[in-house]
Amino acid sequence: MTAHRLHIARDAGLLPHGLCVLGTPDAETALALDGLEPRFVTASAQAAGRLPAPASPDHPESAPATLVLLPRSKALARGWIAAALRLSPEAVLVDGQKTDGIESIIRDLRAQAALSVGDAISKAHGKLVALSGPKDGLSAWALPPSPTEIAPGLVTVPGVFSADGIDPASALLAAHLPPLKGEGADLGAGWGYLATELMVQSTIQRLHLVEDDARALDCARLNLASRPAPERAIYHWADVTTWRAPRPLDFIVMNPPFHSGRAADPDLGRAFIDSAARLLGPSGRLYLVANRHLPYETRLTELFKNVTDMGGDARFKLISADAPKRSAPKGGARLARPARSR
Repeated sequence: MTAHRLHIARDAGLLPHGLCVLGTPDAETALALDGLEPRFVTASAQAAGRLPAPASPDHPESAPATLVLLPRSKALARGWIAAALRLSPEAVLVDGQKTDGIESIIRDLRAQAALSVGDAISKAHGKLVALSGPKDGLSAWALPPSPTEIAPGLVTVPGVFSADGIDPASALLAAHLPPLKGEGADLGAGWGYLATELMVQSTIQRLHLVEDDARALDCARLNLASRPAPERAIYHWADVTTWRAPRPLDFIVMNPPFHSGRAADPDLGRAFIDSAARLLGPSGRLYLVANRHLPYETRLTELFKNVTDMGGDARFKLISADAPKRSAPKGGARLARPARSR
C-alpha cells in the first residue's frame, strides 16, 4: 500500500511540509501525510469530501515537492508526472502499485536523459521513486491542451471512464430507454454520453448530471452545449452516494461503477441503487444497465415494489425499477473508493 512506502520516504526526509499531492489518496495514505500540511489536488468529489486539507482540481503554480499517486490510465499518469516536474523540478515522487504499471513508468523515467531518478522504495506490491530535472524535461508527456473528439460532437480527456469511445453498455441503455418526462438525474454521468442522448427529448424539463470526476464533468458540459436547450442540464460535482436532489425525481438513469481500483466491488453499484431509491419520488422510475454477472436484483427488490427485466444482450442486462419502498435508505452509503471505473 502507498501508506507503507510513504512512511519510509518520510523517515528518509523525502516528504517536505507543504508538498502537493496529485491523485486520489485513500484514508491511510492521507493519514501517512499527517502533519506535513499537504495540498491535495484531486478530481474526485468523494475524496475531496474526506481529505484533511483543502482539495482542488486545480494545480498550484509551484510546490516544494510533488507526489504523484499513479492513476490507472498511462496517458494520465504521464501527464501528471510532467505537470509535477513543472511544479517541483527538484523533488518529484511517483508512487504506484505494480498492477497499475509503476514498473513500466519507472523504466520510462530512467530512459529520459534529462532526469535524475533515484533508487525505488519497494514495499507492499508497489514502488515509490524520487526524481528531478528541468521543468520542461517531460514536455512530450504533457496532457493535450484541450479535450479530444472521439465521435462527432463528443469529447473526452485521458483517464476518464471510456475515454477512447462510447461505452457499449451506456449505448445499449440509451437505445432501450422509453420517452421520459419531468425532472431526472444521470447518476455517475461521466462525460455525458447518456445525457446527450436524453436531451433530445423535449419532455425532459431538467436533468441533473451527478459525477465524482470533475474532469469528466467538464467534458459533459462541452458535450451538452450543442444539444437542444442545454440550460436544462444541471451539473453536480458530487459523490452520488451522498448527493441530494432539490426535490423527488421522476426518473434516474445510470451505468454504475463496480470497481475499487482493479478489484470488482458490487457494493459500489448497490450504493448507487440505494441512492436512486432515496432520490426518486413515489412514482419515479430507475433505469440501469449492468454487466450480466453483477448481483443487483436482490437489492432492487428490497428497495422497489416493481422490478422489470428489460432484456439486454450477452454482456449486459437492462433493468427498470419503480415505486421505491418507504424503507428506502434516507442517505447514501459512504464508501471509500480509490478509483471509479466500470
